[in-house]
Amino acid sequence: MGIERRVEFPAPPTIDWPRLVTQLTGRGFVPSLRMIDNLPAFPDEVPSPDWRELRLGFAAGMVTLRRVGNSLHCVVWGAADADLVATQSALAEVVADLGGGRPADPPG
Repeated sequence: MGIERRVEFPAPPTIDWPRLVTQLTGRGFVPSLRMIDNLPAFPDEVPSPDWRELRLGFAAGMVTLRRVGNSLHCVVWGAADADLVATQSALAEVVADLGGGRPADPPG
């Protein structure tokens, strides 16, 4: 079971991967791409614009970014510690900023 943060957009979201990495890194959360749509990915790979699910590795652990209709869902395992939840929140804030969305769920 996971802890989910949902970000809503007015239309299906498109997120510029290099800008996402730059914004997260600037906040101290350095992502490493691990999987794209359930397939292994190279850490420096750029996902195609039509990806459905990304698995991102961070110092605190893994966060899944899932595209569902007009929203993006940031998911961590239910046993996530405070550092991983902070990473999840930062990811949700950055995708909201980059895509013109708004977080639909409260942090933590």
